[in-house]
Amino acid sequence: MVPRMLWRELSLPALLLDGNAFDENCRMIAEKANGKTIRIATKSIRSIPVLRRIFKANPLFKGLMCYSPHEAIFLAEQGFDDILLGYPCWDEQALAEIAKLNANGKQITCMVDSTQHIDHLNKINQTTNGVFYLCIDIDMSTSFGSLHFGVRRSPLKSENDVIQLARKMKESPSLKLVGVMGYEAQIAGVGDKVPTQKMKNRVVTILKRRSIHKIRERRQTIVQALEGEGHQLVFVNGGGTGSLDTTSVDESVTELTAGSGFYSPLLFDYYRDFRYQPALFFALPVVRKPAPNIYTCLGGGYIASGPHGEDKVPKPVYPPGGKLLPFEGAGEVQTPVYFKDEKLEIGDPIVFRAAKAGEICERFNEIICFENQEIVEHYPTYRGEGRCFL
Repeated sequence: MVPRMLWRELSLPALLLDGNAFDENCRMIAEKANGKTIRIATKSIRSIPVLRRIFKANPLFKGLMCYSPHEAIFLAEQGFDDILLGYPCWDEQALAEIAKLNANGKQITCMVDSTQHIDHLNKINQTTNGVFYLCIDIDMSTSFGSLHFGVRRSPLKSENDVIQLARKMKESPSLKLVGVMGYEAQIAGVGDKVPTQKMKNRVVTILKRRSIHKIRERRQTIVQALEGEGHQLVFVNGGGTGSLDTTSVDESVTELTAGSGFYSPLLFDYYRDFRYQPALFFALPVVRKPAPNIYTCLGGGYIASGPHGEDKVPKPVYPPGGKLLPFEGAGEVQTPVYFKDEKLEIGDPIVFRAAKAGEICERFNEIICFENQEIVEHYPTYRGEGRCFL
């Protein structure tokens, strides 16, 4: 938690990183990798200096998974290589630039899951004369009767789906298949210890256990089929922070992905099988006292993406005992917090944790890092670098 002595040095609102907790999370994530390399999901970090700090923490951290083609170009300009676009994109200008960068020695891999993607990249290459490295995204969701357990990502669900797409790639010498990704979102991205969803937690836990075997078998079958067709895959990517334990023991997987676990946001409190150290916080100043025991802060409405619910709103954590008001919650320009016993004054800080990791970085220009009672670094976010992606 942020030492009280630091408040006089801060201009609030502020985004704060506990460097000691962050480094411990780096250690714990690397420990779960079973010796495999870990690609960093930039969506969950959104700060160049923080990415560099992760890479320095352990040699198992290798490569980036980004979420925007313009972000990939920006990261390449910052000296990063081995960049994987985690999602398909259509931006002709950005894709043309990526093809040129690859032709000049960079390694930026685009994600594909349809023939339309292949045709589009071929069309772009007619004018750029560049190179596209490609990764096939395979669907890792599972079905239990009419229940779809997972997220709606790739339409490629079978060995035959993937083989047909890979064969189409072979028709163009400028398209090079280098990898396969299968993100088991229903394992890595779904909590099973949400306080307000006890019955749902039991169902999710059972479905997770039943899914693991199915997705492992599917991925292994697809990888073997591609190798049988003569494709030499550079990497097979799988997992996320929430599934490191299970994905790391899949022999077909060569690398893992992790992102949110480095900051360990609020949603990570709702997983049954692991716990990292809360590392990222934001602090807001009290600017009003509208009623006894209610203290209104400036800003704070940093609601996480995904299905809306109580688990997506930030939580006041310091001073302890703070609660959001049920009919106001966290607002864009003000957030009232109720304390039963704590006595605060105008100007005092209230510290919160966001529900998700990198999204909060879009609200601040810098991350203030503290260690052992002292501020040690000011890390610019993407926003602080003057960049906004998506």
